[in-house]
Amino acid sequence: MLKPRELIAGLSPYQSPILSRAGLSLDLNESMAGCSPRVLARLRSLSAAEVSMYPQREVGERLMANSLNIAPEQVLLTNGIDEALLLLFSSYLGPSDELLFADPTFVMYPMLGEALGAQVVRPQSGADLALPVADLLARISPRTRVIAIANPNNPTGLAAPRADLLKIAEAAPDAAVLIDEAYFEFCGETIVETIVDKTLIADLTLHPNLFVARTFSKAYGLAGLRLGVLTGAPEQIGYLRRFGLPFNVNAAALACIEEALADQAFVRDHVAQVKEGRERLAQLFNELGLRFWPSQTNFVLVRVGASAQTFVESMQRRGILVHDCSASPGCDGCVRITVGTPRQMDAVLQAIREAAESPARDANAGLSPSVDPNLMVEGRARHPSLHRRNFKNW
Repeated sequence: MLKPRELIAGLSPYQSPILSRAGLSLDLNESMAGCSPRVLARLRSLSAAEVSMYPQREVGERLMANSLNIAPEQVLLTNGIDEALLLLFSSYLGPSDELLFADPTFVMYPMLGEALGAQVVRPQSGADLALPVADLLARISPRTRVIAIANPNNPTGLAAPRADLLKIAEAAPDAAVLIDEAYFEFCGETIVETIVDKTLIADLTLHPNLFVARTFSKAYGLAGLRLGVLTGAPEQIGYLRRFGLPFNVNAAALACIEEALADQAFVRDHVAQVKEGRERLAQLFNELGLRFWPSQTNFVLVRVGASAQTFVESMQRRGILVHDCSASPGCDGCVRITVGTPRQMDAVLQAIREAAESPARDANAGLSPSVDPNLMVEGRARHPSLHRRNFKNW
C-alpha cells in the first residue's frame, strides 16, 4: 500500500484559511482598497502571446532589484511569500536541525518545520507579546539552522527594533535568519538596507546569513496574483535558485510589477488610510476598555475576552468577518481585525461596538448581515451562507 513519509502523514489536514466571501472580509489581512488602477489597466492589456508563453521572471527581478537598490542576483521572485518560505526552509533545514521562532507568529513557520522533520524550538513571548529577544538568543544552538521572525509580526502587529534583529543574525552566523517583512509598508522600518550597502560588499560580509522577504499581497493589493520577494546575499540566493522551479511566477503577476512599483502614490494613500483606520480602532477599544496591541500592520489584535467566538459570530451576523486568534499561543480571547477603507470603517466601528456591548443578546437575535454590499471590494464573490473557519491559526 502506498504511503507518504511519516512526517507528512502526521501533519494536520490542510484546510483553506478562507472562511467565506459572504461579507466584508476583515479576517485575512487583505487590502480592502483593491489594487492600483494602473495595475488593473495592465492586466486588461495582456495579449494572447503574453498569456500563452512561459513567463520571464528575470525581468521582474531586475525591476525589483532597482526598486530596492540592490543587485538582481540578490532578488528571487516567488509565488507569494509562502513559496519563499518553502524554498528557504527546504534548503537549510534537515531532520537533525532546529527551526527557531517565537510564538505567537505566522502559522506557516511550524507547519513547514514539522513537514521537513526539523526540531521546532518556539519560545513564548511575554504578556506584552513583544519579540522575546533574550529568549531567542538563549535558544540558539549549534543545531539552529533557520530563525524566522515576522517583522511586523502576525498576529500581534508588533515590530521589533532593527538593532535587535541584527543582534540575532550576528549571534547565529551558521543559521539562515529570515526577516519576514510582509507588512513593511505599514511600518516604514526595514532591515533591507542592512543586507548590503551600495557597494554590495560591506554588509554582505557582516551578514551573509540574512534574508528579507516582502510581498505584493498587502499594501499593493495583489494577493490574488501571488507575488513574493526574497532578498539575500548573492551566493545564498543562488543556492535557492538551484532548487526553485523555473516558471514559478505567472505571466500576469510579472506583467504587473512595473506598474505596481511605479504607482507609489496609490500605496502611500492606502497606507495613510490604514494608519487612520488603526487609530480609529484604537480609540474605540480604549473607549470600550478592551486590551489591544499597537499595530504596525494593516490589522489590529484586540482581546475581547472569553467570548471571542461569540464576538466573531456576532460580527458575522452583521456581515463582517474577523479572525478568532484564540488558538494562537498567548492570544486567548483575542480577535484580529483587518483595517478597511474609511467608508467601510464607519460600519465596522458600529458593528464592533454593538458586538462588544451585547454579545449574549445578539446570539439570540438572529441578526442578518447589515453591511452595505457596496462597501465590499469590487468583484468579490458573495455566497448565501457563512461557514466557520477551521484553519484557526492563519
